[in-house]
Amino acid sequence: MLEERLSLHRREVEAGRVRVAIRTESEPQQLHAQLRSEAMAIERVAIGRELAAGETPPAPREEEDGKVLVIPVLEEVLVVEKRLVLREEIRLRRTTTTEEVTETVTLRRQHADIERLPPERHDPA
Repeated sequence: MLEERLSLHRREVEAGRVRVAIRTESEPQQLHAQLRSEAMAIERVAIGRELAAGETPPAPREEEDGKVLVIPVLEEVLVVEKRLVLREEIRLRRTTTTEEVTETVTLRRQHADIERLPPERHDPA
């Protein structure tokens, strides 16, 4: 009796290779920005005015379109009777400055160079 048999085997065969190289480029760029800062100047203004009996003590207030905050400082003085004396006001003046700045920053960018290579040859030795 004759019979055929099938035998299946696998082997790896290199069909090609790939080489990937990553390179990074640096590019300086100018960065422009406006920096804003605020400063407070403190001015003490002596008043020394005695408030009339029943006069409402002054409350903190803003002047010059909100650029100056005036804070009244009160003191009770004992005479024969207590009287409220407006001793001083503290004025806080807000000033705003804007400054142009230029800063050099380095930006990096990567590129991938892909090269296809032929398969390696193996010499049967």
